[in-house]
Amino acid sequence: MQASCLLTLFRNLNLAIHDFPLHGEFIELNVLLKLMGLASSGGAAKAMIAEGAVRVDQQIETRIRRKLRAGDVVRLGDATINIQAIRTSAP
Repeated sequence: MQASCLLTLFRNLNLAIHDFPLHGEFIELNVLLKLMGLASSGGAAKAMIAEGAVRVDQQIETRIRRKLRAGDVVRLGDATINIQAIRTSAP
């Protein structure tokens, strides 16, 4: 398959892949879903997690306040969020 055909195929899949810059040691799962706009409220985030709609590193995650760290991959529907550490340089 040609590269242009593959590019068209991926565009048609309508997948959303995001990188989340982690500025601390961790972020809680429910907070991440709200910040990324995947949940309209804290209650909506909690419901999605409790229903088993969220995966962390390919495993269904039901812990609402799961601590996510750099390298974790979160999936909800067609959205994928890669948690990436922000490297700060010393002055």
